[in-house]
This record gives sequence, C-alpha cells and structure tokens, in this order.
Amino acid sequence: MVKHMIIWSLKDDIDKESVKAEIKKQLEGLVGKIDGLLDMKIITNGLPSSKGDLLMDSTFESNDALKAYAVHSLHVAVADGIVRPNTASRAAYDYEV
Repeated sequence: MVKHMIIWSLKDDIDKESVKAEIKKQLEGLVGKIDGLLDMKIITNGLPSSKGDLLMDSTFESNDALKAYAVHSLHVAVADGIVRPNTASRAAYDYEV
C-alpha cells in the first residue's frame, strides 16, 4: 500500500471555511469511484501550530494506483475545479506501508 499526504495552504482572499468544506466533500467523494483509491480523509481543523490549512491523508493499493489517480478524470476535475484555484501552496509526501 502507498500513503499519499498533502498539506495545502489556502489563498487569503477566499472564504476559507466554505472552501475547506467543499474540498473535503469532493475529494472524500472520490473513494469508491477510482480504482485503487482505498481511503481518503481531509482534515480541516488543524491546530494553530499547523503549517497549512488542510491535510489530505489518502491510501492507495500501490504506487501504480497513485499514478493512475493523479491523471484520472474525476480527480483532475476536483483538482482543477476547487483545489488549485483556491490554494496558495502545496506540499506532498508519499511512502509505502
């Protein structure tokens, strides 16, 4: 299995709470729709010491499944539709479990 984690910082000129809720809804909604995506949790209530506004904690069957997810049309639609337009920075970390 492969863990894929991302921390995003949101842009300052947006309604952060509504954007966080929509990103959570749309990304977590991909589970069961994309082969190899086993689990997805979007954490929106980090402590003040956190470096970003959102954490994505996802699990994939394999590295190949993660690569397929990256270009899958459902994922790309969410990334291009709600995530990228509202984020200022992104840091990713992937590892095998």
